[in-house]
Amino acid sequence: MEIIKKPIVLIDDSPALLLILHAQLSQLGFKYIDTFTNAEAALKKIQSNIHFYAAVFTDLNMPKMDGMEFIRHLGKSQFNGGVIIVSEMDPKVISLASELAKENNCHLIGNIPKPIEQHKLKMLLVKLNDFVTKKENIINQMTESDLINAIKNGRLLPYYQPKISNLDNKVYSVEVLARISSDNTNQVIQPSMFIPTAEKYNLTDAFSFQLFNKAMADFKSLSNSFGPDLKMAINISPNQLTDFLIPEKIDALREQHAIEAKNIILEITEEYALKSNAQLETLNRLRMRGYSISLDDFGTGFTNLTQLRTLPFTEIKIDRSLIRDIHIDNFSQVVVNSLAQIAIEQHFTLVAEGIENFNELEYLQRHFKLEVLLQGYLICRPKPCKELITWHQNWVSHVLS
Repeated sequence: MEIIKKPIVLIDDSPALLLILHAQLSQLGFKYIDTFTNAEAALKKIQSNIHFYAAVFTDLNMPKMDGMEFIRHLGKSQFNGGVIIVSEMDPKVISLASELAKENNCHLIGNIPKPIEQHKLKMLLVKLNDFVTKKENIINQMTESDLINAIKNGRLLPYYQPKISNLDNKVYSVEVLARISSDNTNQVIQPSMFIPTAEKYNLTDAFSFQLFNKAMADFKSLSNSFGPDLKMAINISPNQLTDFLIPEKIDALREQHAIEAKNIILEITEEYALKSNAQLETLNRLRMRGYSISLDDFGTGFTNLTQLRTLPFTEIKIDRSLIRDIHIDNFSQVVVNSLAQIAIEQHFTLVAEGIENFNELEYLQRHFKLEVLLQGYLICRPKPCKELITWHQNWVSHVLS
């Protein structure tokens, strides 16, 4: 795991627990571990080089500065690493701690109870590693000129991944996922290698509208196979919402392909907070025009439960970080259960994304009485249009028959 190469901080007022946790992490390969029995001292050390540490493990109930106060100061210091709470916690405390962490711009990965069990520690480290890898995935990114060349030559490709209902196993929507065809191999280039480049060099509109145009051209074939009520989800960057003309641009493209607004879902990633008046106005105008609005990757950013009740979302997608090992992760269970309650109250659709094993799938099907849409490699990997139609024919004949 990439995370074992990174420096981390351990905070607890018990020297004995610090010794044990240090030994457990060292056994797993960590080499750079700083320990503190005092949260104030730890905070000063972290603030002296705010981007140095990849993660902090902290107790909650400590003298002088407790864990919640520490997390508040950590967020104000713009610490962008992961935070893991080392404490047995009541479900209500977990839910509130998660909300407060978001309010303070902290990335709370989860909690682990005392005494610390090795298998639970490993499970959290996998989630922490996913967070760090996603945040630092800048190796082998496309250059600006390569991306411009790919756009000019029409090499953007729409791949599709279905979302199925946990109640009847039918496909209700498909998400459009961006790929780029390589100019010298049969491989396709993954979005992690070009989306950061597009955002950095203001190329998001150029690549996304080429992708939307191709996807909307496929919609007739997809709806013929999946049915006329099929919805297509396309991703919009929060930065694009600052453009007051985005609703008109999407309308024009949709009308060109004779698609109704009710068949389009606009997915907005949760990684960046929606704060500006321009973003909120554009979001509202899109909803007023009949588009469904989905909050993508919930759990990776700073949207809190209060905002879910006030912003015009019709769908919430739970990030893979909260779905991974949900059958044994108490923290994820509490957060997802809270989301399920809000979904019932606010009448929006809940999507569990990133399902990769049967234990996760079985837990979601067993524990949720409301409809949850399921998406992930276990069900179907992203595919080009023709391959997805073939997959759906097999799905209908083997699963729905």
